[in-house]
Amino acid sequence: MTRFVVDSSAVLQLASEGFDVPSHHRLLAPTLLRSQVLSSLHESVYRGDLPATVAGERLAVIGRMPIRLLGDGVLRRRAWDLATQLGWASTYEAEYLALTQLQADAFITLDRDLARRAQGIVPLAPIDDLRQLAPGGGTTSPPSSRRR
Repeated sequence: MTRFVVDSSAVLQLASEGFDVPSHHRLLAPTLLRSQVLSSLHESVYRGDLPATVAGERLAVIGRMPIRLLGDGVLRRRAWDLATQLGWASTYEAEYLALTQLQADAFITLDRDLARRAQGIVPLAPIDDLRQLAPGGGTTSPPSSRRR
């Protein structure tokens, strides 16, 4: 089993594709993912980029995704320390990196800037690693070593 931390950009992409996560993968995210996804979809509707019905459907798809949301004290402390260490004013992105360090094999984001800043801090994986089938129906190999 491979554990991936996914950010809102990755989750929104998966929802737009109607992608079902294979059972041999586990998805994790900080609890702030809910608010980020909701806000992104609302902003898309507000700008006229997405019909409200489509946004609602995607929100429902995301609600059914098997994503374990975490936000305990250990994660918050690690995110605080990472943001301080990296010189970031905000801890939002640091929560994704902290969770990856604490509980996952790799981090998946489509945000190129975040991926660039995360290099060397956590292992990164392309979203296509979620699409890999388990060999012989078993577990997958570790995440791709490709970097963004």
